Amino acid sequence: MAFKTIATMSDRLSLVATIKDRANEIYKKVEDQKSSRGRNQDALLAACLYIACRQEDKPRTVKEICSVANGPQRRNWPAKEYIVKHLGLETGQSVEMGTIHAGDFMRRFCSNLGMSNHAVKAATEAVKTSEQFDIRRSPISIAAAVIYIITQLSDDKKPLRDISVATGVAEGTIRNSYKDLYPTCQRLYHHGMPVRKI
Repeated sequence: MAFKTIATMSDRLSLVATIKDRANEIYKKVEDQKSSRGRNQDALLAACLYIACRQEDKPRTVKEICSVANGPQRRNWPAKEYIVKHLGLETGQSVEMGTIHAGDFMRRFCSNLGMSNHAVKAATEAVKTSEQFDIRRSPISIAAAVIYIITQLSDDKKPLRDISVATGVAEGTIRNSYKDLYPTCQRLYHHGMPVRKI
């Protein structure tokens, strides 16, 4: 039943088979320890899928995983910490999860918004450039703010609300991330167009 649930969640997120298989492996390791008794099954499965996505360098946001999982977000992430801790203890090393970068989300978010190829390329370049600066925001918030900047400079403007829906980042968070990025905007976007402050 657990493997079927992982397969269903993977299909709903359009994940490749390697991620589904990795999530199944992680779940099997957790079950083999028999230390997961009494834990919420849905939360464990969602956490296994989240970890598998990170390990396969195809990260998904917490909101994306929770949108296909049964149960609220607040129950899923203690399960993730539990799995990382206990699998690390079993193997004698940490459970390796790839680092998340804002660029990991750009193509998917831009596609969700129906952005032009030119705008996607500009957003991808801008987010790569943003990694040079000390911007203390989550990668997902940075990605959303960069998309906002690029769409406001293009002919195909996107409302903040649409960007919020496509990225899963709150409008206020995008605004605050934009304000943090504003001092670096001219260096992020190399095409010489002025960037206005919101």
